[in-house]
Parts: sequence; structure tokens; C-alpha cells
Amino acid sequence: MRKIYNKITQISGNVIVLSATGIKYGELAVIKSERGDSFAEVIRIDGKLVYLQVFAGSGGISTGDEVRFLGKQMEVSFSDNLLGRVFDGTGRPRDGGPILTKNLIEIGGPTVNPAKRLIPSNMIHTGIPMIDLFNSLVESQKISIFTTSGEPYNELLARVALQAKVDIIILGGMGLRYDDYLFLKNTLESEGSLSRSILCIHTAADPVVECIMVPDISLTIAENFALHGKKVLVLLTDMKNFCDALKEIAITMEQVPSNRGYPGDLYSQLAARYEKAVDFEDAGSVTILSITTMPGNDVTHPVPDNTGYITEGQYYLNNGRIEPFGSLSRLKQFVNKKTRDDHRPLMDAMVQLYAYYQEVLEKKAMGFRMTRSDNRFLKYGILFERNLMDLSVEMSLEEALDTGWRILSECFVPEETGIRTELIKKFWPKEKPQVNA
Repeated sequence: MRKIYNKITQISGNVIVLSATGIKYGELAVIKSERGDSFAEVIRIDGKLVYLQVFAGSGGISTGDEVRFLGKQMEVSFSDNLLGRVFDGTGRPRDGGPILTKNLIEIGGPTVNPAKRLIPSNMIHTGIPMIDLFNSLVESQKISIFTTSGEPYNELLARVALQAKVDIIILGGMGLRYDDYLFLKNTLESEGSLSRSILCIHTAADPVVECIMVPDISLTIAENFALHGKKVLVLLTDMKNFCDALKEIAITMEQVPSNRGYPGDLYSQLAARYEKAVDFEDAGSVTILSITTMPGNDVTHPVPDNTGYITEGQYYLNNGRIEPFGSLSRLKQFVNKKTRDDHRPLMDAMVQLYAYYQEVLEKKAMGFRMTRSDNRFLKYGILFERNLMDLSVEMSLEEALDTGWRILSECFVPEETGIRTELIKKFWPKEKPQVNA
């Protein structure tokens, strides 16, 4: 039987402190107060002092209230009944559906033993050319989209959720505005993808501690589906809000701050979540694609800076487009050679020619005279942006490759592309290309 305590020594923000023994980190407790029962989680143990974060906030709690520890960590139900459902940051239904109480599993467990992991080797097709063609998303990869506030990153995630060739989508939202939450939910519902999706949503109006729970709940559910043979894609938005929640709690607990006020274990906190990405031997996989907003587009900010060391690449979303420069999928070489012979050479050639296009733009902006060659690069850049970089474009990898060849043949002769002769003979369009100009 768990002990019951009725002497809270300190209430600071949403954190309460009391003296207790035999308590574990992450353990749940119930606080009985005038407003009713409130759940809390142990977030720090300092000798006999136990710090608990109250999920619903400490309003209405007094120092004489009863605290009863449950002897277990946060748990969520796991079954196929989760599909099509929407939950909050504590696993409670947000969609008005029934509460699921069977087959409970603890959240936030250890990462998978490396000996049980497979080397990434399968591509996840998204229908987005700037991902599939230029920086392929690989099964069991962990990768983030670096962007800024105001960019259509939630719209991009919604497209990935609708188009990705996976079995299950798990969408974890942290600090979302309510209209962003409704957009994501309604988009999946209207397009018929909610039935293969699970949403775990924390809005900006919800308690801060629930924000921290979202990745753990999402990834625990994903891991268990993967163990049952499912290919799962976890979409997390926005990881900066997750880190800001960690920062707020650390300040409340009077921890010594690190860079820009973030806790000193920020790297470890992020790594503990991202390292859940895995491809199981004889089972399914977990792939993580997250959003990381950068204040002032500053990549040296602690959140994107630490994220870059953990993840296997990043996509840069600027001006409503995924940029070819800076974006990098470090695992794409494992799948490029398995798609089509021209995948890697065409990708390299098109990015190099687009770099020349950027130089011509600078030349034009400074008032230099445009040569015939310059005008061809200008035409190429316009076709490239309109037919491949525009996020509204949806096509298969094969269609994107064919479109790339048509753009090249519209603007250049084969010798100017730098692509091997045998590939030119095999893939160069035989007829006059029809490209959307």
C-alpha cells in the first residue's frame, strides 16, 4: 500500500514540494483538494524532498491537502481502438469518445537495444518532390524541419500525413493554437486519413506539463504498433514549444539555467525522444519527422542547435518552400541507389544548376547585362521552382525524375548538364518537352 501524505511544504507555480520516501522519478500521485482530485507527476527528487508537477495547475491546492502516490508511472491504453481518436497531453479523449482503460502501458521507457535495430534501407514516399527526389525520407530516420513562425509547416505536415506510404500516422501537437489543431484534425478527417491516424494534442491553453507528455505518449504508442509489425510515422509539432515547457518547469524549480535559460540537460531530453526512431528486426518501424521553429531564423538557437546534433539531417522550410541548400537527409544514400539509376546523378546536377541560377539572379540584381546563357539559367530556375519546389505539387518519385529531365532538356543541351552519357542516352526526352512554364 502506498503512503499518504498531508503536508505540502511548498507551492511554486504548478510545482508542489513535500517530504516523502520510497518514491520514484516519474511516479504519479493524486492530490485531493477542494476542487477535486488532481493528478501530478514526480519531476525531481532531492534527498527526501519530492517535487511534483500538477497537471491541471496548482490553483485551489493548499499545504494541508492529501497527496497519495500511486506507485506507477503515466500509462496509456494500447489497442487498435486508438486509431481515429484524438487525445490530450495526458491521454484523455479530446474528441468526446470513450475513455480507453484496457491494456495499459507505461510511457517514456528506454530506447531500443541497438542490437535489435536494422540498418535503414527503405524509402518512405511522401509525394513531395523536394523530399522524395532531393532528400529522401528513410524508414526509421529521425529528421526535423527547421523553419520560422509564419511558414506553412503545419500545412506541410498535413500533406505528409495524407500522402506518406506508411501504415499508421501519429501526430503529436505541442502548444498548438486551437485553429491549427482544428486544421490538422479536419484535414485528416476530410481526406479520409483519420482512420489510420492517432492525434495527441496539447494546445497553448492547456497546462505546461501536458506539453512534455505529448512526445512520450506518441512515441510509446508508435513503438508498440511497430512491435506488432506496423510501419509508423510520428509527426511532432513544434519541438521548440516542448523545449520551452522544459525551460518553464526548470525555472519554477530554480534550476541553474544553461544557454538562453534552457535547462542544462536539453540535449539529453531531446535525444531521449528522437532515439525512439527504430526499424525492428522481424517487426515494424518508427520514423520521426518533427517541426523545429527557429526564433529569428537563428540556427544557433539552443533548440535547433541541439536538434541538429541528434537528428540525421534537416529540411529548411523558407518562403513556403523546402530549400535545396542546407536541407540534408544523411540517410538518403541508403535508398537512392535502390530507386532508379538516374536518381542521384539527376539530383546532384539539378541542385548544382540551381546554384548557378542563384548567381545569375545576383548578377541581374546588380544590373549586369544578361547573356544568352544567363537567360537559360533564369528560365531553368523558374521551371525548377514552379514544377518541383512548389509545395502544392504532388507527384510520385518516378514522375518527379521525369519532370527533372524535361526541365533540363527545355533549358540546356545534354553536354551542359554534367550527367553521364549512358544516363543521357537512357533518360533524355526524345520529344520536345512539355513543362509548365
